[in-house]
Amino acid sequence: MTMDMPELVYWTGVESPVGPLLLTADPDGTLTSLSVPGQKGGRTVQDGWRQDPGPFRAAEEQLAAYFAAELKEFRLPLRARGTEFRRRVWDALDAVPYGATTTYGEIAARIGASRPAVRAVGGAIGANPLLILRPCHRVIGADGSLTGYAGGLERKTRLLELEGVLPMPPS
Repeated sequence: MTMDMPELVYWTGVESPVGPLLLTADPDGTLTSLSVPGQKGGRTVQDGWRQDPGPFRAAEEQLAAYFAAELKEFRLPLRARGTEFRRRVWDALDAVPYGATTTYGEIAARIGASRPAVRAVGGAIGANPLLILRPCHRVIGADGSLTGYAGGLERKTRLLELEGVLPMPPS
């Protein structure tokens, strides 16, 4: 019996207007997560991970352009591990355009899930490991309320303000 070698994980930290971001990638440079401090279910640096900004240059450039309101759609290789159901929900998130919002019920309908599955859709959205890049911040309650966000409602509000969905606060 052989022990599987743990998969090598690259990571880097990036500063942003919503606080520090932790990015992880596979050895081939495919992004596997984007987490923020205090995120429910977010990743933290583990022993054996390799800090290397190299695989993240394109992500850093695109995030900077996004936060400068110059980029509306990320074009980065992403890989998230999850059940088939979660991957369907995450694919539906990818289809929500910049500056728009959708509801949990609309995501459920888009993937062909039953009405009672809305709670499971919410769980899949909450488990999204690629915050910002996979726009779970664009999902709101059916009544228009800014419902939960794994990265915190303050960050969700900032992202929706940046995208013009919510008015920017006076400076």
